[in-house]
Amino acid sequence: MPGLRLLFLGTPDFAVPALRALAAGPHPLVGAISQPDRPRGRGRQLEPTPIRRTAAEIGVDCLQPERIGEPGALDWMARRAPDLGVVVAFGQFIPKPARELPRLGMINAHASLLPRWRGAAPIEWAIREGDALTGISVMRLVREMDAGDVCLRRETPIGPDETAGELAPRLARLAADALVEAVGEIAAGRARFAPQPAEGVTLAPKLDRSFGELDLSEPLERVYARVRAATPRPGIDLRLTRARKTLRVVRSARWSGACAPRAGAVVAEEGHLRVSAADGWLELLRVQLPGRQPVDAAEFLRGARLEPGEEVVRA
Repeated sequence: MPGLRLLFLGTPDFAVPALRALAAGPHPLVGAISQPDRPRGRGRQLEPTPIRRTAAEIGVDCLQPERIGEPGALDWMARRAPDLGVVVAFGQFIPKPARELPRLGMINAHASLLPRWRGAAPIEWAIREGDALTGISVMRLVREMDAGDVCLRRETPIGPDETAGELAPRLARLAADALVEAVGEIAAGRARFAPQPAEGVTLAPKLDRSFGELDLSEPLERVYARVRAATPRPGIDLRLTRARKTLRVVRSARWSGACAPRAGAVVAEEGHLRVSAADGWLELLRVQLPGRQPVDAAEFLRGARLEPGEEVVRA
């Protein structure tokens, strides 16, 4: 029996393992669709999206429309006669004419245990809110955001010190494995899609700069979760008031020594740099000054003279 003709839709690094896994499987990959290339870096040069770059490496045609519902994009899709669309972090709303163009519709691998954390940033919100578990949900793509029936879920624990930047690659690999299994079940006619429960819906909106703001009067566990969730994006910036320096927190840890009398107090001793929360200390293991490369705290302190009474505020 011939395999399903697959059309892949994705854009960032998170989608790359799934594209590679499906391309290596038994079902022909008839095309990939990515968002357009965007200018990046100081030179503002156009940089290929990770999916466009990967599609070129594995010999798959790639389309990059401004809007996937435009006539040219729909015609490009129709000429490839896909049986099933597979979506991973595509980044555009997919309208009904595109969703229903593949014979079997489209499925999406979402990086949460739905219905918890529907939206653009499920990884970061799960860490910020202290979830012990996350995972991948493979669902039908429908008009309402991340609300389709689910056919497969895979769970994984969130490490107590894991940042969003560390968790994302693990979930990307899990998404790849889950999609390979889901496509196989759909091809064999064994897939069973169940509605998401009405209870327990939470939203994970797109991140902005405010996501990286800390309230150091909160308990240390809450502060540490916020730091991990915002690392590496949008990032945590702390301004040293006396030294007049702004530090980006690159890597941190909890330190449970006796806390300072006020939140936001800074202690630098024996190569260690710590900031006080309500009931403990956030140790800054690696930091970055604007325009500089990240350095360990000990190296930063060799070049920075921090006065007694130093404290931090939001940058």
